[in-house]
Amino acid sequence: MKDKRISAMVYTAVMAAALCILGSLSVPIGPVPVSLATFVIYIFLYVVGMKKGVAAVAVYLLLGLVGLPVFSGYSGGPAKMFGPTGGYLIGYLFLAAAAGYFIDRFDAKIIPSVLGMVIGTLILYVLGTAWLAKTAGMSFAAALSAGVIPFIGVDAAKMAAAAILGPVIRKAVKRALHNS
Repeated sequence: MKDKRISAMVYTAVMAAALCILGSLSVPIGPVPVSLATFVIYIFLYVVGMKKGVAAVAVYLLLGLVGLPVFSGYSGGPAKMFGPTGGYLIGYLFLAAAAGYFIDRFDAKIIPSVLGMVIGTLILYVLGTAWLAKTAGMSFAAALSAGVIPFIGVDAAKMAAAAILGPVIRKAVKRALHNS
């Protein structure tokens, strides 16, 4: 039992660390930058599952909230967390919960897993867009144009890559743990 708790903490910490490192890398294309955070979340959900995935995202958000530069563009702090793009950051929790549920529930089968990633990403989009519109004084349509439309293709590519790589990584990790 103790070994399982330790391994759960290690997986959660590794995912949070990967989010901190890769989530801060971004390409600014407007008020909402392109980052690797969603891709990291998609991939790690295959390995750690929903519960540990949500916990890792929560750790990542808390680290950013206290000021560590883990968000896009090496930013952090309450101003970033509760600023115009804060809804997208908080949306990562819902993304991890929805996608993780489908990946766990359907044993990483491709169609349900992609459906879970799509649903989670849609929740992230709605929450982030509403938040962006409210905090930036934009109409919902303007926020949608700035915070979602430019990302649909990139996010679809991330989901496709995760749907291909995720099960492979999941099997490799399970095999490595079984052989150790």
